[in-house]
Amino acid sequence: MRSLEAQAPRMRAGPALSDLAAHPAPTPLLRAGRLPLALLLLVALVVVAIGVGRYPLSPVEVLRVLWLHVAGEATNSVADAIVWQIRLPRIGVSMLVGAALAAAGAAFQQLFRNPLVAPDTLGVSSGAALGAVLAILFGAGFAVIQLAAFAGGLAAVGIVMLIASRLTAHDALVTLILTGVVVASLLGAGISFAKYVADPYNTLPAITFWLMGSFASSTWRELAAIALPAGAAFVVLALLAWRIDVLALPEDEARALGVRTRLLRGAVIAAATLATAAAVAVSGIIGWVGLVVPHMARRIAGPRFARLLPLSAVAGAAFMVVIDTIARVAVVSELPPGILTAIVGTPVFIALLARTRQAL
Repeated sequence: MRSLEAQAPRMRAGPALSDLAAHPAPTPLLRAGRLPLALLLLVALVVVAIGVGRYPLSPVEVLRVLWLHVAGEATNSVADAIVWQIRLPRIGVSMLVGAALAAAGAAFQQLFRNPLVAPDTLGVSSGAALGAVLAILFGAGFAVIQLAAFAGGLAAVGIVMLIASRLTAHDALVTLILTGVVVASLLGAGISFAKYVADPYNTLPAITFWLMGSFASSTWRELAAIALPAGAAFVVLALLAWRIDVLALPEDEARALGVRTRLLRGAVIAAATLATAAAVAVSGIIGWVGLVVPHMARRIAGPRFARLLPLSAVAGAAFMVVIDTIARVAVVSELPPGILTAIVGTPVFIALLARTRQAL
């Protein structure tokens, strides 16, 4: 972690996150009710999403099936099977993926004090994908795939930060982003090579389908598999919330407050990478969530990380539920959700980049 500490001041040189975002402070009423309202919206979206599909169910039918199952009076009806065996685990996985990616994006943005930084722009997603693809190539199990994704994501962000810290440039942020793009491109070449040498009849289709990103095969087992690492990462970030805000201060002032900056940065990067890797291992690469959602949540919650983190997670879960619902009903054959997130994320990234350049 020595290299991370050595380059941190240079990475953090420039306008603060709140200056670049230039958002007005939320009113006390909005601040007090933002999270409960977001949770209510998420519950409503889940009920609607459960009822949407080739076999439509009204909200009343959905609530009835859920209640009967919880009360131990479930029947063997088609509606019960569709809700509990197909749609509910899929929606649960999509929620956790969205929450994990959004929380990781909020952590990276807060750490580097800039809304343009995300798991995608830092190469974390590509590194996690390469690790997972290599594990799939060698026939590893799901647990090994998750570990390989975590190792790949952590290695990718370490390489990006190390290279960017060694490059002298007037604009450290642009250097960081460009380095992330270059490293992600190199990792993408590694993924292509893995596809090239894979068995074209068995392994290659599995890798290709997985890389496109999908929740079609989601099960309760996958839900449990992502819940543990994503939950652990969220708990770590929540416990470190006020210390993460202290990192916005100059290095000597942060240390004077008792914050061990080197250890803290390493813990934040590891937790955010773990959340990203957990999501990638389950759903493949789904871009832009970690960039767009924290930016939108910051407009409501403000820059304080203790408020931003839970709202980003809930908003990310809601966003991914909407994206996945559209993806599975828009056409006869399902759309990869990454296509829809790119349609939303690209214009938002361009707008953020334009505002950042104006602030600089």
